[in-house]
Amino acid sequence: MPPRARKTAEPLGFEETLWKAADTLRGSMDAASYKHVVLGLIFLKYISDAFAERRAALAVELEADGITGDDALPLLESRDEYTSQGVFWVPEASRWDAVRDAAKQPDVGRRIDVAMEALEADNASLRGVLPKEYAAATVDARRLGQLVDLVSGIGFGADEHGGKDVLGRVYEYFLGKFASAEGRKSGEFYTPRSIVRLLVEMLEPYTGRVYDPCCGSGGMFVQAERFVEQHGGQRTDLSVYGQESASTTWKLAKMNLAIRGIEADLGPRWADSFHEELHPELKADFILANPPFNVSDWGGASLRDDARWQYGTPPAGNANFAWLQHMVSHLSPRGAAGIVLSNGSLSTQQSGEGDIRRRLVEADLVECIVALPGQLFYGTGIPVSLWFLNRDKTPGGSRRWRDRRGEVLFLDGRGLGHMVSRTHKSFSDSDIARLADIFHEWRGKPNAREYGDVPGFARAVTLDEIAQHDWALTPGRYVGSEASDGIELLHDVVARLQEDLEAAFAASEAGQERVRQAMSRMLLTRT
Repeated sequence: MPPRARKTAEPLGFEETLWKAADTLRGSMDAASYKHVVLGLIFLKYISDAFAERRAALAVELEADGITGDDALPLLESRDEYTSQGVFWVPEASRWDAVRDAAKQPDVGRRIDVAMEALEADNASLRGVLPKEYAAATVDARRLGQLVDLVSGIGFGADEHGGKDVLGRVYEYFLGKFASAEGRKSGEFYTPRSIVRLLVEMLEPYTGRVYDPCCGSGGMFVQAERFVEQHGGQRTDLSVYGQESASTTWKLAKMNLAIRGIEADLGPRWADSFHEELHPELKADFILANPPFNVSDWGGASLRDDARWQYGTPPAGNANFAWLQHMVSHLSPRGAAGIVLSNGSLSTQQSGEGDIRRRLVEADLVECIVALPGQLFYGTGIPVSLWFLNRDKTPGGSRRWRDRRGEVLFLDGRGLGHMVSRTHKSFSDSDIARLADIFHEWRGKPNAREYGDVPGFARAVTLDEIAQHDWALTPGRYVGSEASDGIELLHDVVARLQEDLEAAFAASEAGQERVRQAMSRMLLTRT
């Protein structure tokens, strides 16, 4: 019996057309700056449309009560009538009609900035979040006016397109397109949607606290909430906690979650999870994360005695095992995590990393490792894998799983996925279902098929066997794609060398930036 495919939302049809038109108006502005211009306008349009929709419904309610005309105006302008329904209060200067009417004016940028400032002033949760640089010299007023006209043509009210979440879909689509345009730097704010879906389908976060210490633009949270709703739950079944170190990305996440009605605690500001924890006491039921790969300048030298390093001090030159241990420290007694990491973390023996990995396996925290195909991420060829950790592999609990103590499931998904462009690959619904279903079968999920190893794809392995392989966690060693004598295949050698090269490039870029900053300081000192 083939694995079942999970139904995804049907495309609305206009996202690509809207993107092409918006991208045409970009001109010479770089994609990194332009995304804030575009996404900020889409957010403002949605907020205004939601307000107008509530206002129209309120007018109908008042008319039914015999309140019309001037008598209805005070209630139509009452903040409580909107906020009580989960709708942002939009002051007159921030309403889309005012922005649209200014589209052809030479000071359209300044007027949009005023609209953003007024919206922030009247909504505490948006303060310091919205872009307010539309009047900057880098934003061409003519193109900006044309962009306003373009966005004006899309209705983002809940009644548009059969009640589909139009704004959320457009926002998500544009994030993906900007990620493609920005390449290597896109990893700071975007995880490809099919990878996020795979993580969520495997972890199944039905209820509890969800945490992402490097949350980017909030895609993990959006997919987790979508999963709950697709399975008959409510958004309130999950409590969302996150942290993000980049200020602009933190703002993207705040907007992304706000337009979907997701209440999340991302802290009062952006902050580095290693050096300024905003949720130090949090114990999460689920952790979903895609930390930056192989970061060399994470400040590890100043954290050598940190209490989070229960399984060994991570090297100052690579943050991979710092991320793993940070997340383990935030797991509840029955908590589980799904984490994207570069393949080097599976077999490295450098700088004590092999010892940390051994202790994590010996502590029976590792539940499953999934090898992913290349080209899933924009702008990087680093091969990656998914780590699934679990604090409690004992039988029973609310999920009624079987006893998995002393076992790790290895899945080799390198043969899955399909090309969606010349350089980018994605998972299909059936790919995601195949990986998730066999994971649930191995866990002993009620009503699932009985698990069985699949040569070349899936194998359950004891900790004793992993010890015989020097605690390496590369799926190819166990599922049958390795030579029987344990010699590393050419495919894996090339993948490992490619990862080392990418890490060297990243370290070189970081070093060049430090030199540039030092030179700038010297020049400032001389002047």
